[in-house]
Amino acid sequence: MNKLTPSQEAMLQLFEQHVNAELEGDIETTMATMTDHPHLTNVPLLTGGVDREGVRDFYTNHLVGKFFPPDVEMINVSRTVGEDQIVDELVIRFTHTMVIEWMLPGVMPTGKKVEAAFAVIVKFEGGKIAHEHIYWDQACVLVQLGLLDPMGLPVSGGESARKILDPKLPSRVI
Repeated sequence: MNKLTPSQEAMLQLFEQHVNAELEGDIETTMATMTDHPHLTNVPLLTGGVDREGVRDFYTNHLVGKFFPPDVEMINVSRTVGEDQIVDELVIRFTHTMVIEWMLPGVMPTGKKVEAAFAVIVKFEGGKIAHEHIYWDQACVLVQLGLLDPMGLPVSGGESARKILDPKLPSRVI
Protein backbone atom coordinates (compact mmCIF):
# COMPACT_ATOMS: atom_id res chain seq x y z
CA MET A 1 0.00 0.00 0.00
CA ASN A 2 1.25 3.48 -0.80
CA LYS A 3 1.99 5.77 2.09
CA LEU A 4 -0.56 8.55 2.50
CA THR A 5 0.47 12.18 2.44
CA PRO A 6 -0.29 14.40 5.44
CA SER A 7 -3.08 15.99 3.38
CA GLN A 8 -4.63 12.59 2.66
CA GLU A 9 -4.35 11.60 6.34
CA ALA A 10 -6.14 14.84 7.28
CA MET A 11 -8.95 14.06 4.81
CA LEU A 12 -9.40 10.60 6.33
CA GLN A 13 -9.48 11.97 9.88
CA LEU A 14 -12.03 14.61 8.93
CA PHE A 15 -14.21 12.08 7.12
CA GLU A 16 -14.11 9.72 10.13
CA GLN A 17 -15.07 12.64 12.39
CA HIS A 18 -17.94 13.46 10.00
CA VAL A 19 -19.33 9.89 9.91
CA ASN A 20 -18.97 9.44 13.69
CA ALA A 21 -20.86 12.70 14.27
CA GLU A 22 -23.64 11.53 11.93
CA LEU A 23 -23.95 8.25 13.85
CA GLU A 24 -23.85 10.00 17.25
CA GLY A 25 -26.48 12.56 16.28
CA ASP A 26 -24.12 15.54 16.53
CA ILE A 27 -25.35 17.95 13.85
CA GLU A 28 -22.95 20.76 14.83
CA THR A 29 -19.84 18.60 14.41
CA THR A 30 -21.25 17.07 11.22
CA MET A 31 -21.75 20.52 9.70
CA ALA A 32 -18.40 21.81 11.00
CA THR A 33 -16.65 19.24 8.80
CA MET A 34 -18.22 20.71 5.64
CA THR A 35 -17.49 23.69 3.38
CA ASP A 36 -19.69 26.77 3.22
CA HIS A 37 -21.42 25.44 0.08
CA PRO A 38 -21.62 21.64 0.41
CA HIS A 39 -24.01 19.26 -1.23
CA LEU A 40 -25.15 15.73 -0.48
CA THR A 41 -26.82 13.43 -2.98
CA ASN A 42 -28.18 9.97 -2.21
CA VAL A 43 -28.26 8.96 -5.84
CA PRO A 44 -30.92 6.19 -5.88
CA LEU A 45 -33.55 8.50 -4.38
CA LEU A 46 -32.21 11.95 -5.30
CA THR A 47 -32.45 12.90 -1.64
CA GLY A 48 -29.98 15.14 0.13
CA GLY A 49 -29.38 18.86 0.17
CA VAL A 50 -27.57 21.77 -1.44
CA ASP A 51 -25.68 24.53 0.40
CA ARG A 52 -25.39 24.67 4.18
CA GLU A 53 -29.08 25.29 4.81
CA GLY A 54 -30.25 22.46 2.55
CA VAL A 55 -27.67 19.98 3.84
CA ARG A 56 -28.35 20.95 7.48
CA ASP A 57 -32.09 20.55 6.93
CA PHE A 58 -31.66 17.11 5.37
CA TYR A 59 -29.23 15.96 8.05
CA THR A 60 -31.38 17.31 10.89
CA ASN A 61 -34.69 15.92 9.65
CA HIS A 62 -33.64 12.70 7.96
CA LEU A 63 -30.15 11.45 8.81
CA VAL A 64 -28.04 12.65 11.73
CA GLY A 65 -28.98 10.58 14.77
CA LYS A 66 -31.45 8.66 12.58
CA PHE A 67 -28.82 7.08 10.35
CA PHE A 68 -29.42 3.35 10.93
CA PRO A 69 -30.92 0.97 13.47
CA PRO A 70 -28.71 0.12 16.47
CA ASP A 71 -27.51 -3.20 15.00
CA VAL A 72 -25.94 -1.56 11.92
CA GLU A 73 -22.69 -3.11 10.75
CA MET A 74 -20.49 -1.30 8.24
CA ILE A 75 -17.91 -3.49 6.56
CA ASN A 76 -15.18 -1.71 4.60
CA VAL A 77 -14.43 -3.42 1.30
CA SER A 78 -12.04 -0.92 -0.28
CA ARG A 79 -10.92 2.65 0.05
CA THR A 80 -9.24 4.85 -2.53
CA VAL A 81 -7.68 8.08 -1.34
CA GLY A 82 -6.80 10.66 -3.96
CA GLU A 83 -5.49 14.19 -3.69
CA ASP A 84 -8.89 15.71 -2.95
CA GLN A 85 -11.30 12.80 -2.83
CA ILE A 86 -12.04 9.59 -0.94
CA VAL A 87 -13.99 6.71 -2.45
CA ASP A 88 -15.24 4.07 -0.04
CA GLU A 89 -16.79 0.77 -1.03
CA LEU A 90 -18.60 -0.90 1.83
CA VAL A 91 -21.30 -3.36 2.74
CA ILE A 92 -23.87 -2.22 5.25
CA ARG A 93 -25.97 -4.70 7.23
CA PHE A 94 -28.88 -3.87 9.52
CA THR A 95 -32.29 -5.01 10.68
CA HIS A 96 -35.08 -2.77 9.42
CA THR A 97 -36.49 -1.90 12.87
CA MET A 98 -37.10 1.81 12.27
CA VAL A 99 -38.07 4.20 9.51
CA ILE A 100 -34.85 5.17 7.69
CA GLU A 101 -35.93 8.42 6.05
CA TRP A 102 -32.77 9.04 4.02
CA MET A 103 -32.88 5.55 2.46
CA LEU A 104 -36.45 4.24 2.78
CA PRO A 105 -38.66 7.31 3.26
CA GLY A 106 -42.11 6.43 4.55
CA VAL A 107 -41.39 2.68 4.67
CA MET A 108 -42.54 1.30 8.00
CA PRO A 109 -40.18 -1.14 9.73
CA THR A 110 -40.41 -4.68 8.43
CA GLY A 111 -38.10 -6.37 10.96
CA LYS A 112 -36.20 -7.93 8.06
CA LYS A 113 -32.43 -8.13 7.70
CA VAL A 114 -30.81 -6.08 4.94
CA GLU A 115 -27.32 -6.09 3.50
CA ALA A 116 -26.34 -3.90 0.59
CA ALA A 117 -23.19 -2.68 -1.11
CA PHE A 118 -22.56 1.07 -1.07
CA ALA A 119 -20.13 3.42 -2.79
CA VAL A 120 -19.45 6.77 -1.13
CA ILE A 121 -17.57 9.50 -3.00
CA VAL A 122 -16.41 12.35 -0.79
CA LYS A 123 -14.84 15.48 -2.32
CA PHE A 124 -12.71 17.87 -0.24
CA GLU A 125 -12.04 21.57 -0.79
CA GLY A 126 -9.99 23.75 1.53
CA GLY A 127 -9.66 21.00 4.12
CA LYS A 128 -13.42 20.40 4.43
CA ILE A 129 -16.00 18.13 2.85
CA ALA A 130 -17.47 19.75 -0.27
CA HIS A 131 -19.80 16.93 -1.26
CA GLU A 132 -20.87 13.38 -0.71
CA HIS A 133 -22.36 11.27 -3.48
CA ILE A 134 -23.73 8.00 -2.12
CA TYR A 135 -24.74 5.08 -4.33
CA TRP A 136 -26.45 1.79 -3.51
CA ASP A 137 -28.73 -0.70 -5.24
CA GLN A 138 -32.20 0.25 -4.03
CA ALA A 139 -33.80 -2.72 -5.82
CA CYS A 140 -31.57 -5.06 -3.77
CA VAL A 141 -32.82 -3.41 -0.57
CA LEU A 142 -36.48 -3.51 -1.62
CA VAL A 143 -36.22 -7.21 -2.55
CA GLN A 144 -34.88 -8.02 0.92
CA LEU A 145 -37.70 -6.08 2.59
CA GLY A 146 -40.32 -7.94 0.53
CA LEU A 147 -41.37 -4.74 -1.24
CA LEU A 148 -40.18 -5.80 -4.70
CA ASP A 149 -40.73 -9.23 -6.21
CA PRO A 150 -37.53 -10.20 -8.03
CA MET A 151 -39.28 -12.86 -10.13
CA GLY A 152 -38.68 -12.10 -13.79
CA LEU A 153 -36.64 -8.97 -13.03
CA PRO A 154 -32.88 -8.51 -13.47
CA VAL A 155 -32.38 -7.73 -9.75
CA SER A 156 -30.99 -9.52 -6.74
CA GLY A 157 -31.22 -9.30 -2.97
CA GLY A 158 -28.61 -9.58 -0.24
CA GLU A 159 -26.56 -12.05 -2.24
CA SER A 160 -25.16 -9.12 -4.21
CA ALA A 161 -23.55 -7.68 -1.06
CA ARG A 162 -22.30 -11.12 -0.03
CA LYS A 163 -20.70 -11.51 -3.47
CA ILE A 164 -18.77 -8.25 -2.90
CA LEU A 165 -17.45 -9.65 0.38
CA ASP A 166 -16.65 -13.06 -1.13
CA PRO A 167 -15.95 -12.92 -4.88
CA LYS A 168 -15.78 -16.75 -5.00
CA LEU A 169 -19.51 -17.02 -4.46
CA PRO A 170 -21.33 -18.04 -7.64
CA SER A 171 -22.40 -15.40 -10.13
CA ARG A 172 -25.84 -15.32 -11.69
CA VAL A 173 -26.11 -17.33 -14.87
CA ILE A 174 -27.71 -15.34 -17.66
